[in-house]
Amino acid sequence: MNANLPWWKERTFYQIYPRSFQDSNGDGIGDLRGVLSRLDYLQWLGVGAVWLCPVYDSPNADMGYDIRDYEKIMEEFGSMEDFELLLSELHRRDIKLVMDLVVNHTSEEHPWFVESRSSRDSHYRDYYIWRDGRDGREPNDWASYFTPSAWTYAPATEQWYLHLFSEQQPDLNWENEEVREHVYGMMNRWLDKGVDGFRMDVISHLAKAPGLPDGGNGSGYIFCPERFSFQPRLHDYLREMRRRCFTGRDCMCVGETAFVTTETANSVVGDGQELDLLFQFELMDLDGAETKWDVRPFDLSRFRTVIDAWQKAIDWNTLFWGNHDQPRIVSRFGSTATEEERTASAKMLATALYLLRGTPFIYQGEEIGMTNAPFTEESQLRDVESLNLLKEARRTGREAWAWRGIEAKGRDHSRTPMQWDGTANAGFTSAESWIMVNPNYREINVERAKRDPDSILHYYRALIALRGRTEALLRGDFTLLLPDHPQLFAYRRSWEGQDVVVLCNFSSTPAEIPAALRGRVLLSNQGTVDGALEPYGAVVTALVSKG
Repeated sequence: MNANLPWWKERTFYQIYPRSFQDSNGDGIGDLRGVLSRLDYLQWLGVGAVWLCPVYDSPNADMGYDIRDYEKIMEEFGSMEDFELLLSELHRRDIKLVMDLVVNHTSEEHPWFVESRSSRDSHYRDYYIWRDGRDGREPNDWASYFTPSAWTYAPATEQWYLHLFSEQQPDLNWENEEVREHVYGMMNRWLDKGVDGFRMDVISHLAKAPGLPDGGNGSGYIFCPERFSFQPRLHDYLREMRRRCFTGRDCMCVGETAFVTTETANSVVGDGQELDLLFQFELMDLDGAETKWDVRPFDLSRFRTVIDAWQKAIDWNTLFWGNHDQPRIVSRFGSTATEEERTASAKMLATALYLLRGTPFIYQGEEIGMTNAPFTEESQLRDVESLNLLKEARRTGREAWAWRGIEAKGRDHSRTPMQWDGTANAGFTSAESWIMVNPNYREINVERAKRDPDSILHYYRALIALRGRTEALLRGDFTLLLPDHPQLFAYRRSWEGQDVVVLCNFSSTPAEIPAALRGRVLLSNQGTVDGALEPYGAVVTALVSKG
């Protein structure tokens, strides 16, 4: 390890969606004891830090992202004692733990909101965003992520409350100093327990435009992030949070900064006084058109432009292909036409992204090449976003369009259970799983991959190790190569005379490697590299520096 690099720059993160990782008690739902039972696997893989999706008490309207009690563990997942044991065992293996933090909104069942909605005179009324209606309708024309309107009417008090997500997820009022004090106190208590930081959910939405102005011209509900994302007061809140929670601790904070751009990114990570890292989603929007559900083919030129722009825009990026909100990467940007192409493209995609300048975040199951699930019926779906999409699409006669979108990009694809082995339910549970198990688990699972030295799993392990021991890959500058090549994505990482070149073939046909970029092979997903890359081939080479 490098003493002068923060730990969150030198380690590879692994995101765990606990509901789908491992069930320990036979109820069909993953839990903390299940995660605990798989820690040796994570250590073997080379993981240095875990991002744990929400495990707080929740009614699960949005799978834990609607929190009822920030300081209690969800009963389905176990107890606080289970959590503390998990934390201790992670640390014993030198693996850090970063928790999900959801403070843009709470559950409607949180005691604050129960009190807030009970009376206009409640002490907690101003903890949330309540407004009078306008001409018998909502206070403004904002649309939410999940519902046509971002407002829900509460007849008991004859006002509307704001929710940028589902109506079960009312937004907190961050202008209220008491709200902020409660949040910082809660965060500090978790940090005092020994957690190593937070991934902060939709953190760029904390501040709303003063006065909550309309987003459009009266023609219907408008999804208008320019009214609720990256508002000026966001920086006040993040700087205050930094001072109150993070300063003086060896911890980290990474923000889910929806609608960040290369122009605004440094406003939150540039001086180290707000966030350490940010998640940007330009890469995740590559295959979207008018909406995320209007799917278009992967475009290598656009991919290259996005990567180059972000590598230049900020000093240190987050590197991720997927998460709990995204479909499976090999189905999305790779190929599942044949087993050979699934294996090759999964390895190639990992090589392309995780050796860039930044911190890798691997999502569970990605390391064995898990694929999208073959959902065919609404009863198989669990995600509120997809279910609401179908409901609205039926109303407007667009159900077929909605299904095409869900089949390609629905969030449930990433939430099917981790495929551990070829036994019933993929070794995830002894009961009926809370969501369907992908039927290809007999062919795609950890146990089978471990036995195959050429598997995606072993390649991920080698890739993580290569990054960890190679100074140019840990610290080096980034230079885009071959900017106009129709098949190859290529770049160089350079550090103190060490040059490492990464070449990835994003096509289903062979591609020649330019002579100047051929060097000593450090890693490749094909048997031999004789001047060409096979379909979905990847190679990492060490060059002799001319400097």
